[in-house]
Amino acid sequence: MTRFHLHLVSDATGETLTTIVNAAVVQFENAQPVKHLWPMIRNRAQIANVLAGIGQEPGLVLYTLVDAEARAALEEGCRRLGVRHISALDTVMMGLHEFLGEATTGRPGSQHEMNQEYFDRIEAMHYTLSHDDGQQAADLDRADVVLVGVSRSSKTPTSMYLANRGLKVANVPFVPGVALPPELENLRRPLVVGLTTAPERLSQIRRNRLLSLKDTASSDYADQERVKEELLAARRVFARHGWPVIDVTRKSIEETAAAILTLYQRREGERAS
Repeated sequence: MTRFHLHLVSDATGETLTTIVNAAVVQFENAQPVKHLWPMIRNRAQIANVLAGIGQEPGLVLYTLVDAEARAALEEGCRRLGVRHISALDTVMMGLHEFLGEATTGRPGSQHEMNQEYFDRIEAMHYTLSHDDGQQAADLDRADVVLVGVSRSSKTPTSMYLANRGLKVANVPFVPGVALPPELENLRRPLVVGLTTAPERLSQIRRNRLLSLKDTASSDYADQERVKEELLAARRVFARHGWPVIDVTRKSIEETAAAILTLYQRREGERAS
């Protein structure tokens, strides 16, 4: 493994830089970065402290600094130390500038301002938390998305991920022999999506769940043939309602959420036109 120091210098929380780095580093099998996060860096005194740290443990420097003075001080210090430094957002910001013909605002951390989008996201989180696992079915029609699936089909984590993107998401469990909430039958506003998975994988997930709970009595819950029947029953219900279905077998939560977002945006586009 190639072990190296990676300094992330941000004028806000550093969330953007961390996301970029995590997405990029996984493409290098032998890379093992030692990350040093320097958040809320906005003046020369703070830059001097950062440069002292870089000098002690030299490595690659990635930064998102919109203040010209702070940025110039960091760049000059990195040149003096002889370390490579890269502005993570320059290419995107230059492209937007050329396309829009508009200068940037230069406000540090402006993506974290408590604007309407922020409050919408908080409201979505509240709604999603209170509508987990079939709770409060009476107002399902307020949802943007409703997920339906058998136990352990990633309904809750996918719901929370989507809520963090600003969507109100309810999830409803499919249990053989138990009727789905009647409110689900007549929904008009939300996008309803069925989640399914491979019976072998679901059986293993359920066995692991039972082991973690030290539950040895619920054998039917993880029995592969029983699981297969459960998934087939759910599939029949999804088909009867015409709900789109996503197989989560080999998908991460992010990939499942991306597929749902695509369905949601496509449907909203069709409604708008």
